[in-house]
Amino acid sequence: MDISGSCDDRLATVRDAFAGNFDDGDTTDVGAAVAVTIDGELVVDLWAGSMVGDDGADRPWAADTIINVWSTTKTVSALACLVLADHGELDLYAPVYKFWPEFRANNKTSVEVRHVLSHTAGLPSWSDPMTVEKLYDWDHATSLLAAQEPWWEPGTASGYHAITQGFLEGELVRRVTGQTIGDFVATEIAGPLGADFHIGTRTEHDRRVAHVIPPSHPFTLDGMEAGSIAARVVQSLPLDAAAANTIPWRRAELPASGGFGNARSVAMIHAPMACGGEANGVRLLSPSGVDPVFDEQTYTQDLVLPLKLRHGIGFGLPSPDMPISPNQRACYWGGWGGSLAVIDLDARMTFAYVMNKMGETTSGDLRAATILAALYAVLA
Repeated sequence: MDISGSCDDRLATVRDAFAGNFDDGDTTDVGAAVAVTIDGELVVDLWAGSMVGDDGADRPWAADTIINVWSTTKTVSALACLVLADHGELDLYAPVYKFWPEFRANNKTSVEVRHVLSHTAGLPSWSDPMTVEKLYDWDHATSLLAAQEPWWEPGTASGYHAITQGFLEGELVRRVTGQTIGDFVATEIAGPLGADFHIGTRTEHDRRVAHVIPPSHPFTLDGMEAGSIAARVVQSLPLDAAAANTIPWRRAELPASGGFGNARSVAMIHAPMACGGEANGVRLLSPSGVDPVFDEQTYTQDLVLPLKLRHGIGFGLPSPDMPISPNQRACYWGGWGGSLAVIDLDARMTFAYVMNKMGETTSGDLRAATILAALYAVLA
C-alpha cells in the first residue's frame, strides 16, 4: 500500500500499523488518514487508499480529502462549550434553562449544562417521531427537545445522546453567542488554528468530500428489550449511514454527528487542550480551562450503548472497561464506524483517525486501536 504524508522517524511503527490496516481482512481500510500532534507539532500526518466523491469516480485519498466523522464531531462541539465556559459565558454547572428559558418545560429545571455534555440529561432522542429530513430544520428539532419530558431523572444515568446532544449544545452556543455552533467553531476555533473542520460544510468543499461506505447491517431492534431506552432511541429516528453522503446532510449543522474533516484537522483542533490551552501560537483555553473534562459525571452501564462508560464533561474518560489510554489525564470520543479522537494531557499529545469504510459497530474496532497502541508503545 502506498502511504502518503509525513511521519517522524521515531514513530515509524505508527506508520507500519496504519499500513497494516490496508491488508486483507474483514476490517480492511479502503481510504483513511491518521494524525498525531505532540507539544502542538504535527508529528504524524498520513493518508492512503481510495475514495469516491459526489461524481461517483474512484480516486486516491488526498491530502485535502475530508469526510463525515460522525460522533467524533462531538469532541469539537464539546470544545466549543469548554471555550465559552472558560470565558465565563457558559456555566457548566448551571441549569440549561438559565440560557434557554423555553427548556424549563416538562420537568427539566434540574437539567444542568454538564448533564447535556455527559449524556445524562435524559433526552437521548425525540419522543415525537423524527426523520433525517426533520434534522435539517434546527428550530423544529430544538423546540421539540425544549418541550420534551426527560426519559429518566437527569444526572442519574448516562444514555447516549447520539444525535440530540449536538442540538442541545448547539442551541446553548446560539443562546450565549448569537452564533450557530458551526459559525462559532469556524471563527473561534478551527479558523485561528488553521484546522480544516466544518460543522455545516459549504459548496466549495464538495469536490474533496469522500463518501462513507456504510456498514453492511443497519441498526435493528434485535436483542433489545421491548420498550427499553435503547429500543426507543432506535425506533424514534431510523438512520441510514448513506444519509451522510447527501448534500442536505452536509449543509446542515449537525454538531453531534455531521462534522466534516480529516485526521489532521481533528488532531490540530484539540492540540491546545493537550498543551495547557495553547498550541501553535493560538490560545483557546486558560491553563485550567480543560479541568472540567475530568470531573467524572457517571461510570455506569449506558442505557443506550452496550458499554460501561466513564463520562467526564464533554468527553469519555479512560477506565478498565475502556482502556483508551494508560494516562489519567486523557480523554476521548469516537464516531460510528470507527473514527476516533484522543487528547492526552499527560503526554501533551492528540491522536485522530478517520476512514471511509465504516465498521459494523458504534463502539469502534481494531483499526484505530492498533495504531493508537503502536503510538503509546513509543511514548511509554
